[in-house]
Amino acid sequence: MLNKRYYRIFSRGLALFVIVLLGACTASPPKQTDNVCDIFREKKKWYKQALKAQEKWGSSIPTMMAFVHQESRFVADARPPRKYYLGFIPGPRPSSAYGYPQAKKETWQYYQRATGNYRDKRDKFADAMMFIGWYNDQTFQRNKVAKNDTYNLYLAYHEGHGGYARSTYKNKQWLTGVAKKVSSQAWRYKTQLDACEKEVSKRRRFLGIF
Repeated sequence: MLNKRYYRIFSRGLALFVIVLLGACTASPPKQTDNVCDIFREKKKWYKQALKAQEKWGSSIPTMMAFVHQESRFVADARPPRKYYLGFIPGPRPSSAYGYPQAKKETWQYYQRATGNYRDKRDKFADAMMFIGWYNDQTFQRNKVAKNDTYNLYLAYHEGHGGYARSTYKNKQWLTGVAKKVSSQAWRYKTQLDACEKEVSKRRRFLGIF
């Protein structure tokens, strides 16, 4: 019979293993990122989490999902690639952007202060949706960009509200091209979601009970 001390150590170790295992499972990106129906079928909680953000901030699910598709391809711990010196010496990353929304540390902290969501994390999908929805709401309020205008919402997301107001994107042809891609992706997601939303919105119950 194991004494109580070793039993506690074993129990804590097992619990930690389960937490790490579950964390690894939830952090994996969807297998199909170009079809929002496939994403929500695979990640069964994501639809309701995205819907919650949509209902709170008024930014559409297709637009927010298109932002994540462009920024991180749904990789939870995505970061900008490091610069390397002499081809092999790792240098600093170009920015503090991180997570699903590729939000910079300073912007994320500002979001936390503004909303009181201090526990939100950039590598959690639900929190990322709330952040993007909030940011687009700020763009609507500050820059008067309609919440269904994915193209200009993305330009403001990339350049910041001040940069967008100064039209800094006009000298960045590559960025306007990316914004067009994001807008097109949002349209595809909308078309797909229109066909499957009734299905993915249904809560699947375990044994018909929970």
